[in-house]
Amino acid sequence: MDAQGTEHQRATVLIEGGLIKAVLPGAPSDGTSASDTQEIDGTGHLLMPGLINAHFHSSVNHLKGALDSLPLEIFMLYESPSDGLAVDARVAYVRTMLGALEMLKGGVTTVLDDAFFVPTPTPELIDAVMQAYQDCGIRAVLALDQPNLPELDKLPFLAELLPPPLRARAAADPTMDADGLLACYRHLLERWHGREQGRLRAAVSCSAPQRVTRPYFHALDELSRQHGLPFYIHILETQLQRVLGLERFGGRSLIRYVHDEGFLSDRMNIIHGVWLDEADMDLIAQAGAVIAHNPISNLRLGSGVMPFRQLRSRGIPICLGTDEAIADDAVSMWSVAKLAGLIHNLNGADYEAWPKAEEVLDCLIRGGARALRSPVPIGQITAGHQADLVLIDLDTLAFTPLNDLRRQLVYCENGSSVRLTMVAGRIVYEHGAVKGIDEGALRQEAREQAARLNSQNALRHAAADEWLPYYREMYLRAAARDVGMRRRL
Repeated sequence: MDAQGTEHQRATVLIEGGLIKAVLPGAPSDGTSASDTQEIDGTGHLLMPGLINAHFHSSVNHLKGALDSLPLEIFMLYESPSDGLAVDARVAYVRTMLGALEMLKGGVTTVLDDAFFVPTPTPELIDAVMQAYQDCGIRAVLALDQPNLPELDKLPFLAELLPPPLRARAAADPTMDADGLLACYRHLLERWHGREQGRLRAAVSCSAPQRVTRPYFHALDELSRQHGLPFYIHILETQLQRVLGLERFGGRSLIRYVHDEGFLSDRMNIIHGVWLDEADMDLIAQAGAVIAHNPISNLRLGSGVMPFRQLRSRGIPICLGTDEAIADDAVSMWSVAKLAGLIHNLNGADYEAWPKAEEVLDCLIRGGARALRSPVPIGQITAGHQADLVLIDLDTLAFTPLNDLRRQLVYCENGSSVRLTMVAGRIVYEHGAVKGIDEGALRQEAREQAARLNSQNALRHAAADEWLPYYREMYLRAAARDVGMRRRL
């Protein structure tokens, strides 16, 4: 499909210098190919833009299946405790590569990684993550998802619930302050931003507005503005976060707070947005921000169902993401797309408002391209766009018989029909393997690393158990609060 939405039963796509040079209806003309041109015969296949994973946390790729379904605030207690032990750069490289390989093999050509580091980022860990993305060939954008406020300031009710020893620990400052975090961003920008002809780029992240100081928030906004970077921000993922606005932000929603502080802009990727009200949605539409929708994660954590139709009807761009592997347990954008096409059928009885397959594909590809803010566009097979492409075999069970291509892409395909993945004009996945990567050796190394880390994980879980009764009480108190809307069944 080109910029005008034209679909060709057969076409020749010319690629040069990583970009699509031309799209010519029909078969290639004899004698038009230079001797050094590689020709790919796509007969019987669908050529489509690569999928975009518009929200991801690579830091827990090695922990898929590690936790039961839990509410976010309790989930995070076990996933990333503030006193967690650091990992070395090789562990960070391997775990990043695990997710990248899974994505490339499933036709994902771009990932927006909002990586967090326990206890803090370092230049070595940043380099390890970006080196993995460089080596495997995926298009990647990295931000550093690190709070700089004490735990006690980020959540409601804890100050009165925690006993004095735990309260003192929860009031302790984070290991790294704003100056240290900004130094890490300088390293990311100076060393990696724009590398590989722009395939590797930086973004900024405040994690969430309630997790950072206003001066640090302002500094990140300035970085985003200065360099034209996407700004990742988790907002109103849970009902508890809605209650937090009532308790800590003068009765304002977190969207209203961000707007009032002057930070809400078209550079923002608002992650989740489950507990938005009508006024919040109006502010997002006015700002031109994009929503990153993570339907599987929202179900895994019991967060609720995002108001899809209300957002789309305002013209708010929506992109799709897997979120982290531990909250999805797979890194499959096909699964995300299917659930996005189904879960919102429960938001109302008017079936004409239910998502259509073409809307889901628009979120999956063009919505992700909007979130990326790439200086060279992606997401369409048209001249001047990045040659980030996927070849789908139509002679598979998912497309047999072929009744409606769009519906079968969304509801039938699971990634097994992907035969080739190309990023910036380079084939990075073909014949069942990611080029240049010994996947078997990598998987073995990942298992060995996991065996070494298992004892640390057990200690972390035991430490989290000490906090659990108070976090559970906090969660239940917030869940009982009337916030003027329902986002759960």
